[in-house]
Amino acid sequence: MEKDLRIKSQVFSDDTMRAPNRAMLRAVGVTDEDFQKPMIGIASTWSEVTPCNIHIDDLAVSAKKGAREAGGTPLIFNTITVSDGISMGTQGMRYSLPSRDLIADSIETVVGAENLDGFVAIGACDKNIPGCMIAIANADVPAVFVYGGTIAPGSHNGKDIDIVSVFEGVGKHNNGEISDEELKNIECRACPGAGACGGMYTANTMASAVEAMGMSLPGSSSHPAESAEKTEDCAAAGEAVYKLLEKGIYPKDIMTKEAFENAITVVMALGGSTNAILHLLGMAHAVGADVTIDDFNRMQEKVPHLADLKPSGKYVMQDLHRVGGVQAVMKLLYEAGYLHGDCLTVTGKTVAENLADAPALVEGQEIIASFDDPKRADGPLIVLKGNLAPRGAVAKVSGVKVKRHTGPARVFNTEQEAIDAIRQNDVKEGDVVVIRYVGPKGGPGMPEMLSVSSLLVGKGLGEKVALLTDGRFSGGTHGLVVGHIAPEAQVGGPIAHLQEGDSVTIDSEKKELSAAITDDEFARRQAEWSAPPLYKKGVLGKYAHNVSCSSKGAVTDFLDSKD
Repeated sequence: MEKDLRIKSQVFSDDTMRAPNRAMLRAVGVTDEDFQKPMIGIASTWSEVTPCNIHIDDLAVSAKKGAREAGGTPLIFNTITVSDGISMGTQGMRYSLPSRDLIADSIETVVGAENLDGFVAIGACDKNIPGCMIAIANADVPAVFVYGGTIAPGSHNGKDIDIVSVFEGVGKHNNGEISDEELKNIECRACPGAGACGGMYTANTMASAVEAMGMSLPGSSSHPAESAEKTEDCAAAGEAVYKLLEKGIYPKDIMTKEAFENAITVVMALGGSTNAILHLLGMAHAVGADVTIDDFNRMQEKVPHLADLKPSGKYVMQDLHRVGGVQAVMKLLYEAGYLHGDCLTVTGKTVAENLADAPALVEGQEIIASFDDPKRADGPLIVLKGNLAPRGAVAKVSGVKVKRHTGPARVFNTEQEAIDAIRQNDVKEGDVVVIRYVGPKGGPGMPEMLSVSSLLVGKGLGEKVALLTDGRFSGGTHGLVVGHIAPEAQVGGPIAHLQEGDSVTIDSEKKELSAAITDDEFARRQAEWSAPPLYKKGVLGKYAHNVSCSSKGAVTDFLDSKD
C-alpha cells in the first residue's frame, strides 16, 4: 500500500463523526479527493505595513501551487509582521521582539488547531524568520522555510544607499554636514521596492543562517525579493514539504547541534547581525538543541570573517547573489573544513550532497575574501563577560579599530534621554553611554538602539564614544557598541547599579566588560536599589512577565532552570 501522508489531518478525513469538520472545509474548496491527500499549510507573513513583506501574497500563491502539484492539499493562512525600520526610535520598537513570539505562537496555533500535516513558512522582515523557525520547531511536523528576499539597493549621487544611510544621514544633518534637501533626497531613494533591508543586517543574516542549518532550500536565502528565482523558491518549497512527508523527515531531524554550528559558522564568515545570537538561542531552545551563549565564542575563535558586506563593509546581499550567493560561500567553507557535511537538510540530502554540484564563487569577485587574506582572522561577533555582564553581552567588532575603551559612564534610563544628550552635544569623545532598563523585561521588548548608534556615527563619534545597553542593536548598527547585557537592569543586574562617572572598560580582545567597582560597592548599591514597576498590560505586559534573560534567547516558553 502507498504510504498515508495524512499524519494529522486523517483525524477528520474519513470518520462519519467528522462530517461537520469536513463541511467547514468544503466551504473553502476542499473536495473528496483533497481529503485523501496531506493538508499542507502555507504560512504567509504578507502585509502592507512594510516593504519587506509587501510581495509575499504572490509568493504564498506560488508555494500553494507547488504543494498542490506535488500531491498535497494546500491552504494559505496569515500571521503578523512589524517593521523595525519603521518603529525604530519610537515606543513602537518595544513590540518588535515580542512579535517574534507572537508570530511563532500564531503559526503553531493554526498548524495545531487545523491538524495540518506539514507547512511552508514564508517570512522576510527581521522577526518573521526566527518566529517562523520557532513555530516550525514547536509544531513538530515536516516544514520548510522560505525567505522573502532582499531589497535592491537605492541610488543617490551614483552610489548605492539603503535604510541605514538614512539613519546615519540624520546624524550628519544634526551635525550640520548635509542640508534638509539632501536628507530628503536620501530618504526618498533608499528603499526602491519590495524586500528586506539589503546589507548583512538581521533579516539577511537569519535567512543565511537558516539555509546553513538546512531548513531552507539551497541557494534560496540570497535570491532577491523581486526575482524569478524567488518565485521558484516558493513553488519548490511546496513540493519539498510533500517529499519530507514521504520520507518522514521532521524539523528535529535537521535542527541538530551540528546544524546550529553550521549556522553560526556562516553568520561569522558573513559578518552577520548581533541579533543572530539571540534568535539562534531561541530557535535552539524551541527544538531542544544543546546550544548556549558560550558556543558562539567557541565558534568565533575558529571561523574567519570573509565578507565585505554592509554595515561595516561595502556590498549588499544582492551583490553577493550575483557572485554565487550564500550557497557558494557554504561550498567554500565546507571544502575548507568549516562545515559539518553530514547534516540532513530539507532536500532529504546532506549538506555535503547539496554542495557537491553547487556553483563556486564567481572567479575574480571581491565580496568574499580568501582564507589567506580574511577581513578578520576570527569571527566578528563576540560574547563579553565581566562584572557588568556576568551572563554575557554581545558585540560586533567587524570594522572597529578600537580594541579597548575605558571612559566615564554617562547613564541614561531611557533611549530618548540619550538621544537628547547626544543631539545637544552633551556626550563627549571618550564617554561610555549607558542606556538601561530597555532589556527583555525592562523595555519591555528589548528595543533596538539604531537611532542612537546611527546618531553617534553620523556625528563622527562612532568609535570615539562607546555605547552599552541591556537592549539590542539593529543588524545595521556598527561602531563601538555592546548590547544584550545580562542580567538586565530590570531584574537587578549590575548595569542597574552603574552611576554617572563610573569608569567602564570594554576589551574586545579579552572579551571583557567591566566597571571599576568592587564587589562590596556593587552589593551596597544593590541593597539600596528597588526595581521599577514591571509593565502589566496587554501584549507587552504578558511578555514582560514571561520572557527569559537575553543570554537564553529571550524566550517566553517555560524554562527548567533560573533564567
